[in-house]
Amino acid sequence: MDVRVLVIGSGGREHALLLGLAKDPSVTDLHVAPGNAGTAAVATNHAVDVASSDEVVALATSLAADLVVIGPEVPLVLGVADALRHAGFATFGPGKDAARIEGSKAFAKDVMAAAGVRTAHAEVVDNPANLDAALDRFGPTWVVKDDGLAAGKGVVVTTDRAAARDHAAECLESGHPVLLESFLDGPEVSLFCLVDGETVVPLIPAQDHKRVGDGDTGPNTGGMGAYTPLPWLSDEMTRRIVTEVVEPVAAEMVRRGCPFNGLLYAGLAIGADGPAVVEFNCRFGDPETQAVLALLESPLGQALGATAVGTLGDLPPLEWTDGSAVVVVIAAENYPGTPRTGDVIAGADAEGVLHAGTKRNAEGQIVSAGGRVLGVIGVGADLEAARAQAYERVAAVKLPGSHHRTDIGKAALEGRISL
Repeated sequence: MDVRVLVIGSGGREHALLLGLAKDPSVTDLHVAPGNAGTAAVATNHAVDVASSDEVVALATSLAADLVVIGPEVPLVLGVADALRHAGFATFGPGKDAARIEGSKAFAKDVMAAAGVRTAHAEVVDNPANLDAALDRFGPTWVVKDDGLAAGKGVVVTTDRAAARDHAAECLESGHPVLLESFLDGPEVSLFCLVDGETVVPLIPAQDHKRVGDGDTGPNTGGMGAYTPLPWLSDEMTRRIVTEVVEPVAAEMVRRGCPFNGLLYAGLAIGADGPAVVEFNCRFGDPETQAVLALLESPLGQALGATAVGTLGDLPPLEWTDGSAVVVVIAAENYPGTPRTGDVIAGADAEGVLHAGTKRNAEGQIVSAGGRVLGVIGVGADLEAARAQAYERVAAVKLPGSHHRTDIGKAALEGRISL
């Protein structure tokens, strides 16, 4: 069967999805909108505003796409998947109502409460006059979240009350309610699940590194690297996450008339009482996707297509390569602040280098065009070997002023993470 696939998005996640789809023998034609300098090597790039349902549907129509895969959260929250389905396209990604699981922290909390899923105690503050009294009810570690979409950077976790207050006040000034949460202890896990109504198929768990600096120092980012699988997480705990968290939430969304179809990402803390939800995302996480898909043996197009058309329950069990994968993010100077862009990158087309924030300049050179510029993948027989390959490849990439973490997966390798 010949399948023409259109992927929506421009980052490292989309580059990883395209590389995975390219390995599927049933996928014969790959397109991406808008894509980046790296995706152009594996798919045809199309300049489209991904937030415009009309533009995305028009492109899918002109390509006669058999499957559309939406990568980022913004078009999902805006209802682009609904428009595609209405136009008759098999679409991987939840509709607008279901995407609220990421687009509104308050909605997600309500769903979890109804489904009996453990999560942090939370309070919504929508009036600056109530902020100080609310802050007094939390701490000594404050978790302050922007209730809207913030590209992974809307969360501040701090023991400094003033810093917590500043972030909350900034959110409120921009017109967004703010969510205060109790701090969840225990190591964090990212579990991606293909979800089609009440059918849930988990991928392998990964761990993201959110802080910008080694040793989990500095501000939160969109993610500086990840590794999979997790040597300290048992198969039994992964099953508990599916049965205690993901399946009840999927069932609750069906009950509410907003069934989820696509990739449901559960971000969890595994504490003494088991898994508790830190957040849900309505799409593949970035950069964990790059590591997870590097180990997937099963045809990716088949899995995404079955989810999109409602036959996920008939999909054969997913098969995975033995071993480990590590992704290290190379970020531009000043990220997660306003990044420096336009610098020429040497080694950007090497094996294992995925593009996130890149483009070609007028001279045809690959240059930086965002905060997280590249994701560099290492795969090996174990975590140590995967880390070694990843950092060997990182050393071969040259981007002026760039920075990366040197400790992705290191705590797990050294046995410093346990439940």
